[in-house]
Amino acid sequence: MAIGWVVFAVVFGSAMLAMSLRAVVPEHHLGSDSKDVVKLGIAVIATMSALVVSLLLASAKGSYDARSREFTQMSANLIVLDRVLAHYGPETKEVRDLLRRSVVDGVDRVGSSDNFELPILAPTTATPQSIYSQIQQLSPRDEAERMLQGQALKTAVDLSQARWLLFEQRAGSAIPMPFLVVVVFWLCIIFASFGLYAPGNTTVVVTLCVCALSVSGAIFLIMELDRSFEGIIRISDAPLRAALAHLGQ
Repeated sequence: MAIGWVVFAVVFGSAMLAMSLRAVVPEHHLGSDSKDVVKLGIAVIATMSALVVSLLLASAKGSYDARSREFTQMSANLIVLDRVLAHYGPETKEVRDLLRRSVVDGVDRVGSSDNFELPILAPTTATPQSIYSQIQQLSPRDEAERMLQGQALKTAVDLSQARWLLFEQRAGSAIPMPFLVVVVFWLCIIFASFGLYAPGNTTVVVTLCVCALSVSGAIFLIMELDRSFEGIIRISDAPLRAALAHLGQ
């Protein structure tokens, strides 16, 4: 949210600065001919800004949706792993209990934190390795149990891969910072042109303020969608809670 307010301050400040500088700009620079040229130039910049903002928003939304699907798939794999272990037999009770405890711990931490910090997302913790090791140590007595053990090991590996992927994505960003900086710079130019030719009355100032809030809100949405595991718009833990309701049954 801080970035959104910074963008608002910079963009709206550009308009107010240009409005205050209007008194010192030579009158012939503010004539109709100059105004027409400025309008054409700003139209080009506005078009480029709209295209890049659309691109950034689509990229952020695509990244958010991809991470949400990956998390949902990981939650489904937890249920699959539990079901496979249940079919194997009572020997897997200990590893199933360990799996459920890890998910319970994860749900509790999500509910008490502003960030999406799940133990199940941390591949370096001992629990995932312990679950895999206990499955590997099972001693199948027939072909059916060997098949179930192999399926459980494969699902555990898939879970580990999903954890690594989500864990790495938490530190990364789908939004190139140079793109964002350039867009904000373009917006500052656009609003400065508005302020330069606009009369300094309350209606104009309020209108520029609302417009600045709108564009900064768009940047805010882009940054929130890009940071899928924290902030206001973050990935829901509902799939994990739904998985927890089926574990151990």
